[in-house]
Amino acid sequence: MSEQMYFAYDYPLLSAFWTLLWFFLGIMWFILLFRIILDIFRDDDLSGWAKAGWLVFVLVLPFLGAFIYVVARGKNMGRREAAQARAQQEAFNAYVREAAAGESRPSSVDELTRLSEIRARGDITDEEFRRAKELVLTGHGPAGRSGADTSSTSGH
Repeated sequence: MSEQMYFAYDYPLLSAFWTLLWFFLGIMWFILLFRIILDIFRDDDLSGWAKAGWLVFVLVLPFLGAFIYVVARGKNMGRREAAQARAQQEAFNAYVREAAAGESRPSSVDELTRLSEIRARGDITDEEFRRAKELVLTGHGPAGRSGADTSSTSGH
């Protein structure tokens, strides 16, 4: 048998489980450490020297520093993170509202439908309809700029 086949026999399932457990605990440790460092910089209540002190404490004695930081400031850490998430959501919602308001220009299908209704009412002639339709289809402007009477469409 080759060396690779012996590896499966020498490494039992429980050892594989412990290896994976320690691997994921190490990943979780680094995630916690990075979240603590981000929270130190995010906190507006701390002075610059206090931020530097916490940062040095967390980096020089990482396990003790992270433990003490979470015990001492963990509750406010969650509040700051929730406040930042709310602020990001509000900024995103404001951006979506702003973008949606900027897209109020009707599509060419809507403009052609409106032109057909105006022609059916008799407000524009067939020639004006044809010119406005050409402008809409070529993308050179909305139907109201084609020379047609826009005052009759303002009530629409």
